[in-house]
Amino acid sequence: MKKTDDFVSLPQYMRILRKHITAIITCVFLGIGISMIVTFVFMTPKYSSTVDLLVNQKTSDVAAQFNVQQADLQAIRTYKDVLTKGVILNDVLREAKQKDNYKGSMEQLKKDITISNENSSQVISVTVTNGNPYIAADIANMIGSVFTKKIKKIMQINNVTIVNKATPKLDPVSPRKKLNLVLGALAGLIVGLMIVLIKELGNTKVDSEEFLTEELGLTVLGKVYHLDNRTKEYGIVSINSVDKAFDSELRRKRV
Repeated sequence: MKKTDDFVSLPQYMRILRKHITAIITCVFLGIGISMIVTFVFMTPKYSSTVDLLVNQKTSDVAAQFNVQQADLQAIRTYKDVLTKGVILNDVLREAKQKDNYKGSMEQLKKDITISNENSSQVISVTVTNGNPYIAADIANMIGSVFTKKIKKIMQINNVTIVNKATPKLDPVSPRKKLNLVLGALAGLIVGLMIVLIKELGNTKVDSEEFLTEELGLTVLGKVYHLDNRTKEYGIVSINSVDKAFDSELRRKRV
């Protein structure tokens, strides 16, 4: 790509893209190929399962129902914190090792657990992620079971029940295959464009008449043709080449 006044117009970019479209498409497919290899070969699928816990203190006093509900909402913050503490997870880890031959540590178990709660909702969702969908469901249900039993002693109140048990979900939550392929294609496109632009920016060779007329605004006065004695083909040579050939011929005749 040749530049004038350090300015490159949009038509110039379009001509560059058309010129190197094959190389750019090749880079895109290479990006997709690399993404497929990483996604399907090197990345381990992860599965998640969720157990839902309802925080709802039972009361027969209709007048006090609102205050009880607000107290439950305030308690949810504490419950979310307790769910990730050793008082709950120690029993869960022990049971998971016995029942499912779980190989993870306490720190790994904590990383595999995600706790969520919608605003003004009395439901706490505990999601467990694991490489095995059945182990993920088992651990989630273990957390729900241990928590509902121990929270009675910890808080001296019985206001947590399991409303939705975890079930194995066989669709992996990661890696996100389609997203990875799109990102691979995008990365390949960016790399391809960068290579093409760098190559063109470093190219200072004048290889077309259009550059002289359109980019530099020069007028072509004529063309010089020559006949190659070896191939018998006509071609265009520069004025400098003709001058050198003419000088060589004069020197030969003088000798």
